[in-house]
Amino acid sequence: MSLEENKQLVRRFYAAIERGDFDALYEMTDPEFVFYNQIDTPRRGVPGLVDSEKKNFDAFESFRFPIEAMVAEGDKVAAYMLFEGMGYRSDVFGIPASGKNVRISLMMLLTIKAGRIVEKRAHFDVGDIRRQLAAH
Repeated sequence: MSLEENKQLVRRFYAAIERGDFDALYEMTDPEFVFYNQIDTPRRGVPGLVDSEKKNFDAFESFRFPIEAMVAEGDKVAAYMLFEGMGYRSDVFGIPASGKNVRISLMMLLTIKAGRIVEKRAHFDVGDIRRQLAAH
């Protein structure tokens, strides 16, 4: 695949997450897909990704996941993204539901082989989420 095709795959991947279409992720990921939500915490397969992330998405009435910038080289795509969660409605982050909104930045590094995502690494500041939710 070309670098542009790799970037398009990443766009489709995050669009599926944003609309809650987790079944679509199976078509875009390799059967050996691994998600690292922080450095050395592997989550295997799409079920590992969904188990790790869905509770975070469900903590908000709605959310957006816009991609601000992407860079592709070889089999890697780096994506700088925002997470904009509206209406915090659970205590998943250890803070009671408050209806607050959260806006954080994330860096993602995805590895693509044979037209499928084989690895996703996420880097973000959980403390920033907690600070925003706890702020008065």
